[in-house]
Amino acid sequence: MSDTDTSRNQGSGSAVEEGPPKLLAFNQERIRVLHYTWIAFFMTFYVWFNLAPLATTILDSVGGLTKEHMKILAISNVALTIPARIVIGALIDRYGSRIVFSALMVVMAIPTIVFAWADGFTQMLIARLVLSSVGAGFVVGIKMVSQWFPPKYIGRAEGFYAGWGNFGSAFAAMTLPWFALTVFEDWFNLGVDSWRWAMTLNGLVMGVYGVMYYFLVKDVPEGKTLHKSKKTEPMMVTSYGDLAQYLALSVPLVGALGVLAWRVSNVEVDGSAVMSKEFLYLIYAVLTAVYIGHAAKTLHINLPYLKAGVPEEDKYHFGSVTALNSTYFANFGAELAVVSMLPAFFQNTFEGLTNSSGGHIVTATVAGLVAASFAFVNLVARPLGGLLSDRFESRKKTMLIYILGISIGFLGMAMIGKWGTDSEGARAIVPMFNSVWWLVIAVIITVFASVFVQGAEGSTFAVIPTVNKKMTGQIAGMAGAYGNVGAVIYLVVFSLVSSRSFFFILSAGAAISFVITWLLLEDPKNSHAEV
Repeated sequence: MSDTDTSRNQGSGSAVEEGPPKLLAFNQERIRVLHYTWIAFFMTFYVWFNLAPLATTILDSVGGLTKEHMKILAISNVALTIPARIVIGALIDRYGSRIVFSALMVVMAIPTIVFAWADGFTQMLIARLVLSSVGAGFVVGIKMVSQWFPPKYIGRAEGFYAGWGNFGSAFAAMTLPWFALTVFEDWFNLGVDSWRWAMTLNGLVMGVYGVMYYFLVKDVPEGKTLHKSKKTEPMMVTSYGDLAQYLALSVPLVGALGVLAWRVSNVEVDGSAVMSKEFLYLIYAVLTAVYIGHAAKTLHINLPYLKAGVPEEDKYHFGSVTALNSTYFANFGAELAVVSMLPAFFQNTFEGLTNSSGGHIVTATVAGLVAASFAFVNLVARPLGGLLSDRFESRKKTMLIYILGISIGFLGMAMIGKWGTDSEGARAIVPMFNSVWWLVIAVIITVFASVFVQGAEGSTFAVIPTVNKKMTGQIAGMAGAYGNVGAVIYLVVFSLVSSRSFFFILSAGAAISFVITWLLLEDPKNSHAEV
């Protein structure tokens, strides 16, 4: 195991409060930390998902952009989150959550503003790739919350943190079109630059809160020891079989970036490819070298450790890590992909739905609100997933039920539309039934799917802090990265298939995760302990 040192967090405060968490008990420091932390997570997700609600507005206002470019930007929006979550996971085990979360919010405000004022696709692509790192903020809060709540209540605490923080994506979909089109365009007469000012504002707010967060929280309660690793290293495993699993699991983390590079290389701007074949091959070579370096480092620190014999108290079940990676691929990966395409899906699918005066019922603003229903239920569904994982004796069974629900839910979303023709006679996805009542049913189906997607996320992170407390940051980072691997793969697939086929593929991905979880996930020992 890597060397560790211990440091006691300084500052005033009381010992760890006991009993079930009461979310309005602001006299308890752990409750204040929980609220400050979900707000930080909310800020990062609001900024991270500021592209999809404004996609059609950006497309109309920036010359030279095409729908193909917007799909690539959507994929890029989740790309570097993969390595960022791995790096951030190691950094929080090294430095603690407070300083890492604060720094992330402040630094990521810069590419937010750069993207807002970019003039063309290439500038937007670079800014969006850098900005995608802001999605790593989620991992930081998982570690912070786990330091303040005992295993018995960790599911509901993590679920509340993740659910309310994740609501930032829905709130962006609900409010950004209004800020851009009503506040900045209609009220302040900023014209085609209105969306730029809306993005600039949310980037600045996140940066300011990043500074505030550093002074509002502590890493651990008074009297509790914060264990810090002296080095940021690959994960330590406890058997040769686990080592093989870890090396295999690391392949998709770089492979997904290779898939993204391949997809971007097929895009043209003004008749020329964005990326040459030579540059694409260079990226492949760099990614291969990165993996080889990671594998060498992993073997270097793990082989002597395994050869010396792993102490019994340090052993943990690595198959659970594999299973949790698959569940987050299937639930959070799907959520990122769906949130990125859902506003345009509803607007395009229900384009022919008009009112008595001939106006479109599903405008860009309405589509954003309807699509927000998928993420809106985060407020309840994800905390519920964590709560049920706490309440039921088997966290594994809770997880399996949720994953099965995901598969069924996406099958339902595939049935929202069918093949037909648009107003110009071209083949397109149209509503299964062309009426307002079917739009209402489509929203209900979307909410049903979302309840299981968000609940499975809450259930996943109710298990993660109990697998190996010393490596919560790294395990959370890897699972979180797998969520983004899922998002990249799913969004690349979406760029190649119809939206209806896309939902079928999401359903199949959940079914595969169900099998993996059933075979590999193990209920952690003492996962319902009082302390």
